[in-house]
Amino acid sequence: MPDTELLADEFEEHRGRLRAVAYRMLGSLSEAEDAVQETWLKLGRTDADEIKNLGGWLTTVTGRVCLDMLRSRAARREDPLEPSGTFVPDPVVSPLDRIDPEQEVLLADSVGLALLVVLETLEPAERLAFVLHDMFAVPFDDIAPVVGRSAAATRQLASRARRRVKGAAAPEPERDVVRQREVLGAFLAASRAGDFEALVAVLDPDVVLRADAGALVGGVTVSKLVRGAEAVAGQALTFRRFEASSRLVQVNGEAGVVAIVDGRPQSVMGVTVAGGRIVAMYILADPERLARLDLAGEKPGE
Repeated sequence: MPDTELLADEFEEHRGRLRAVAYRMLGSLSEAEDAVQETWLKLGRTDADEIKNLGGWLTTVTGRVCLDMLRSRAARREDPLEPSGTFVPDPVVSPLDRIDPEQEVLLADSVGLALLVVLETLEPAERLAFVLHDMFAVPFDDIAPVVGRSAAATRQLASRARRRVKGAAAPEPERDVVRQREVLGAFLAASRAGDFEALVAVLDPDVVLRADAGALVGGVTVSKLVRGAEAVAGQALTFRRFEASSRLVQVNGEAGVVAIVDGRPQSVMGVTVAGGRIVAMYILADPERLARLDLAGEKPGE
């Protein structure tokens, strides 16, 4: 077998881990795939015989590629009026009864939408140091050259990121998937019935709703940040038109729902449940982003 084929086989063994790194860095499944592909191209331009630890090399190179993508993303942001805090990461959607092996790798360590939202608030170098060290145990000595700092300074980056992540942490989320579904089911039933009081009862008083509907004509981004049980309940009453064609799913390993109209996914909603109530809601309704997600198997049903 030619050396290139051997190298390709070795690369495939690490692909799942690299996608997991890139997803945590970028919050986008399509961009994560792009980052992994760029890592493969960089490997092809490198003398593989000189690489002592291929897995470690690939991980740090993927981190470097993602760092460049984050910096480029920041440089492209031209709309200072875009609401802050409305970022909704690409959700990983799977049926209620299973998560396929690739998704298990992608979501290891309980990477929910809440954590990805917090990671989006970090500076690119902070995010890299935190993701590579705290989530993938990459030594600071290996991360330092990527961010162009000393190992000690890189350690400080990770420490600062760690404090911000802990400071933004919501109450301990419910891990019992059955209980998550019960709470989400109560929310959907109240929404379907138009029962405002029941909606408020199932929502945490400090619940936060983030919604991203993409861009309308003219490139205006439609995103929304709503706080508080009564305000979110008011928004939830508009969901009733989707109830007849919605399906419960897993969204990043937690309870969620896909709304389908005329056979096409219209939105994906993930929720975080804590203390028997919904503390956070994430709605992605951007048609372009939805089209890139693996939602082909999601059909209307109970």
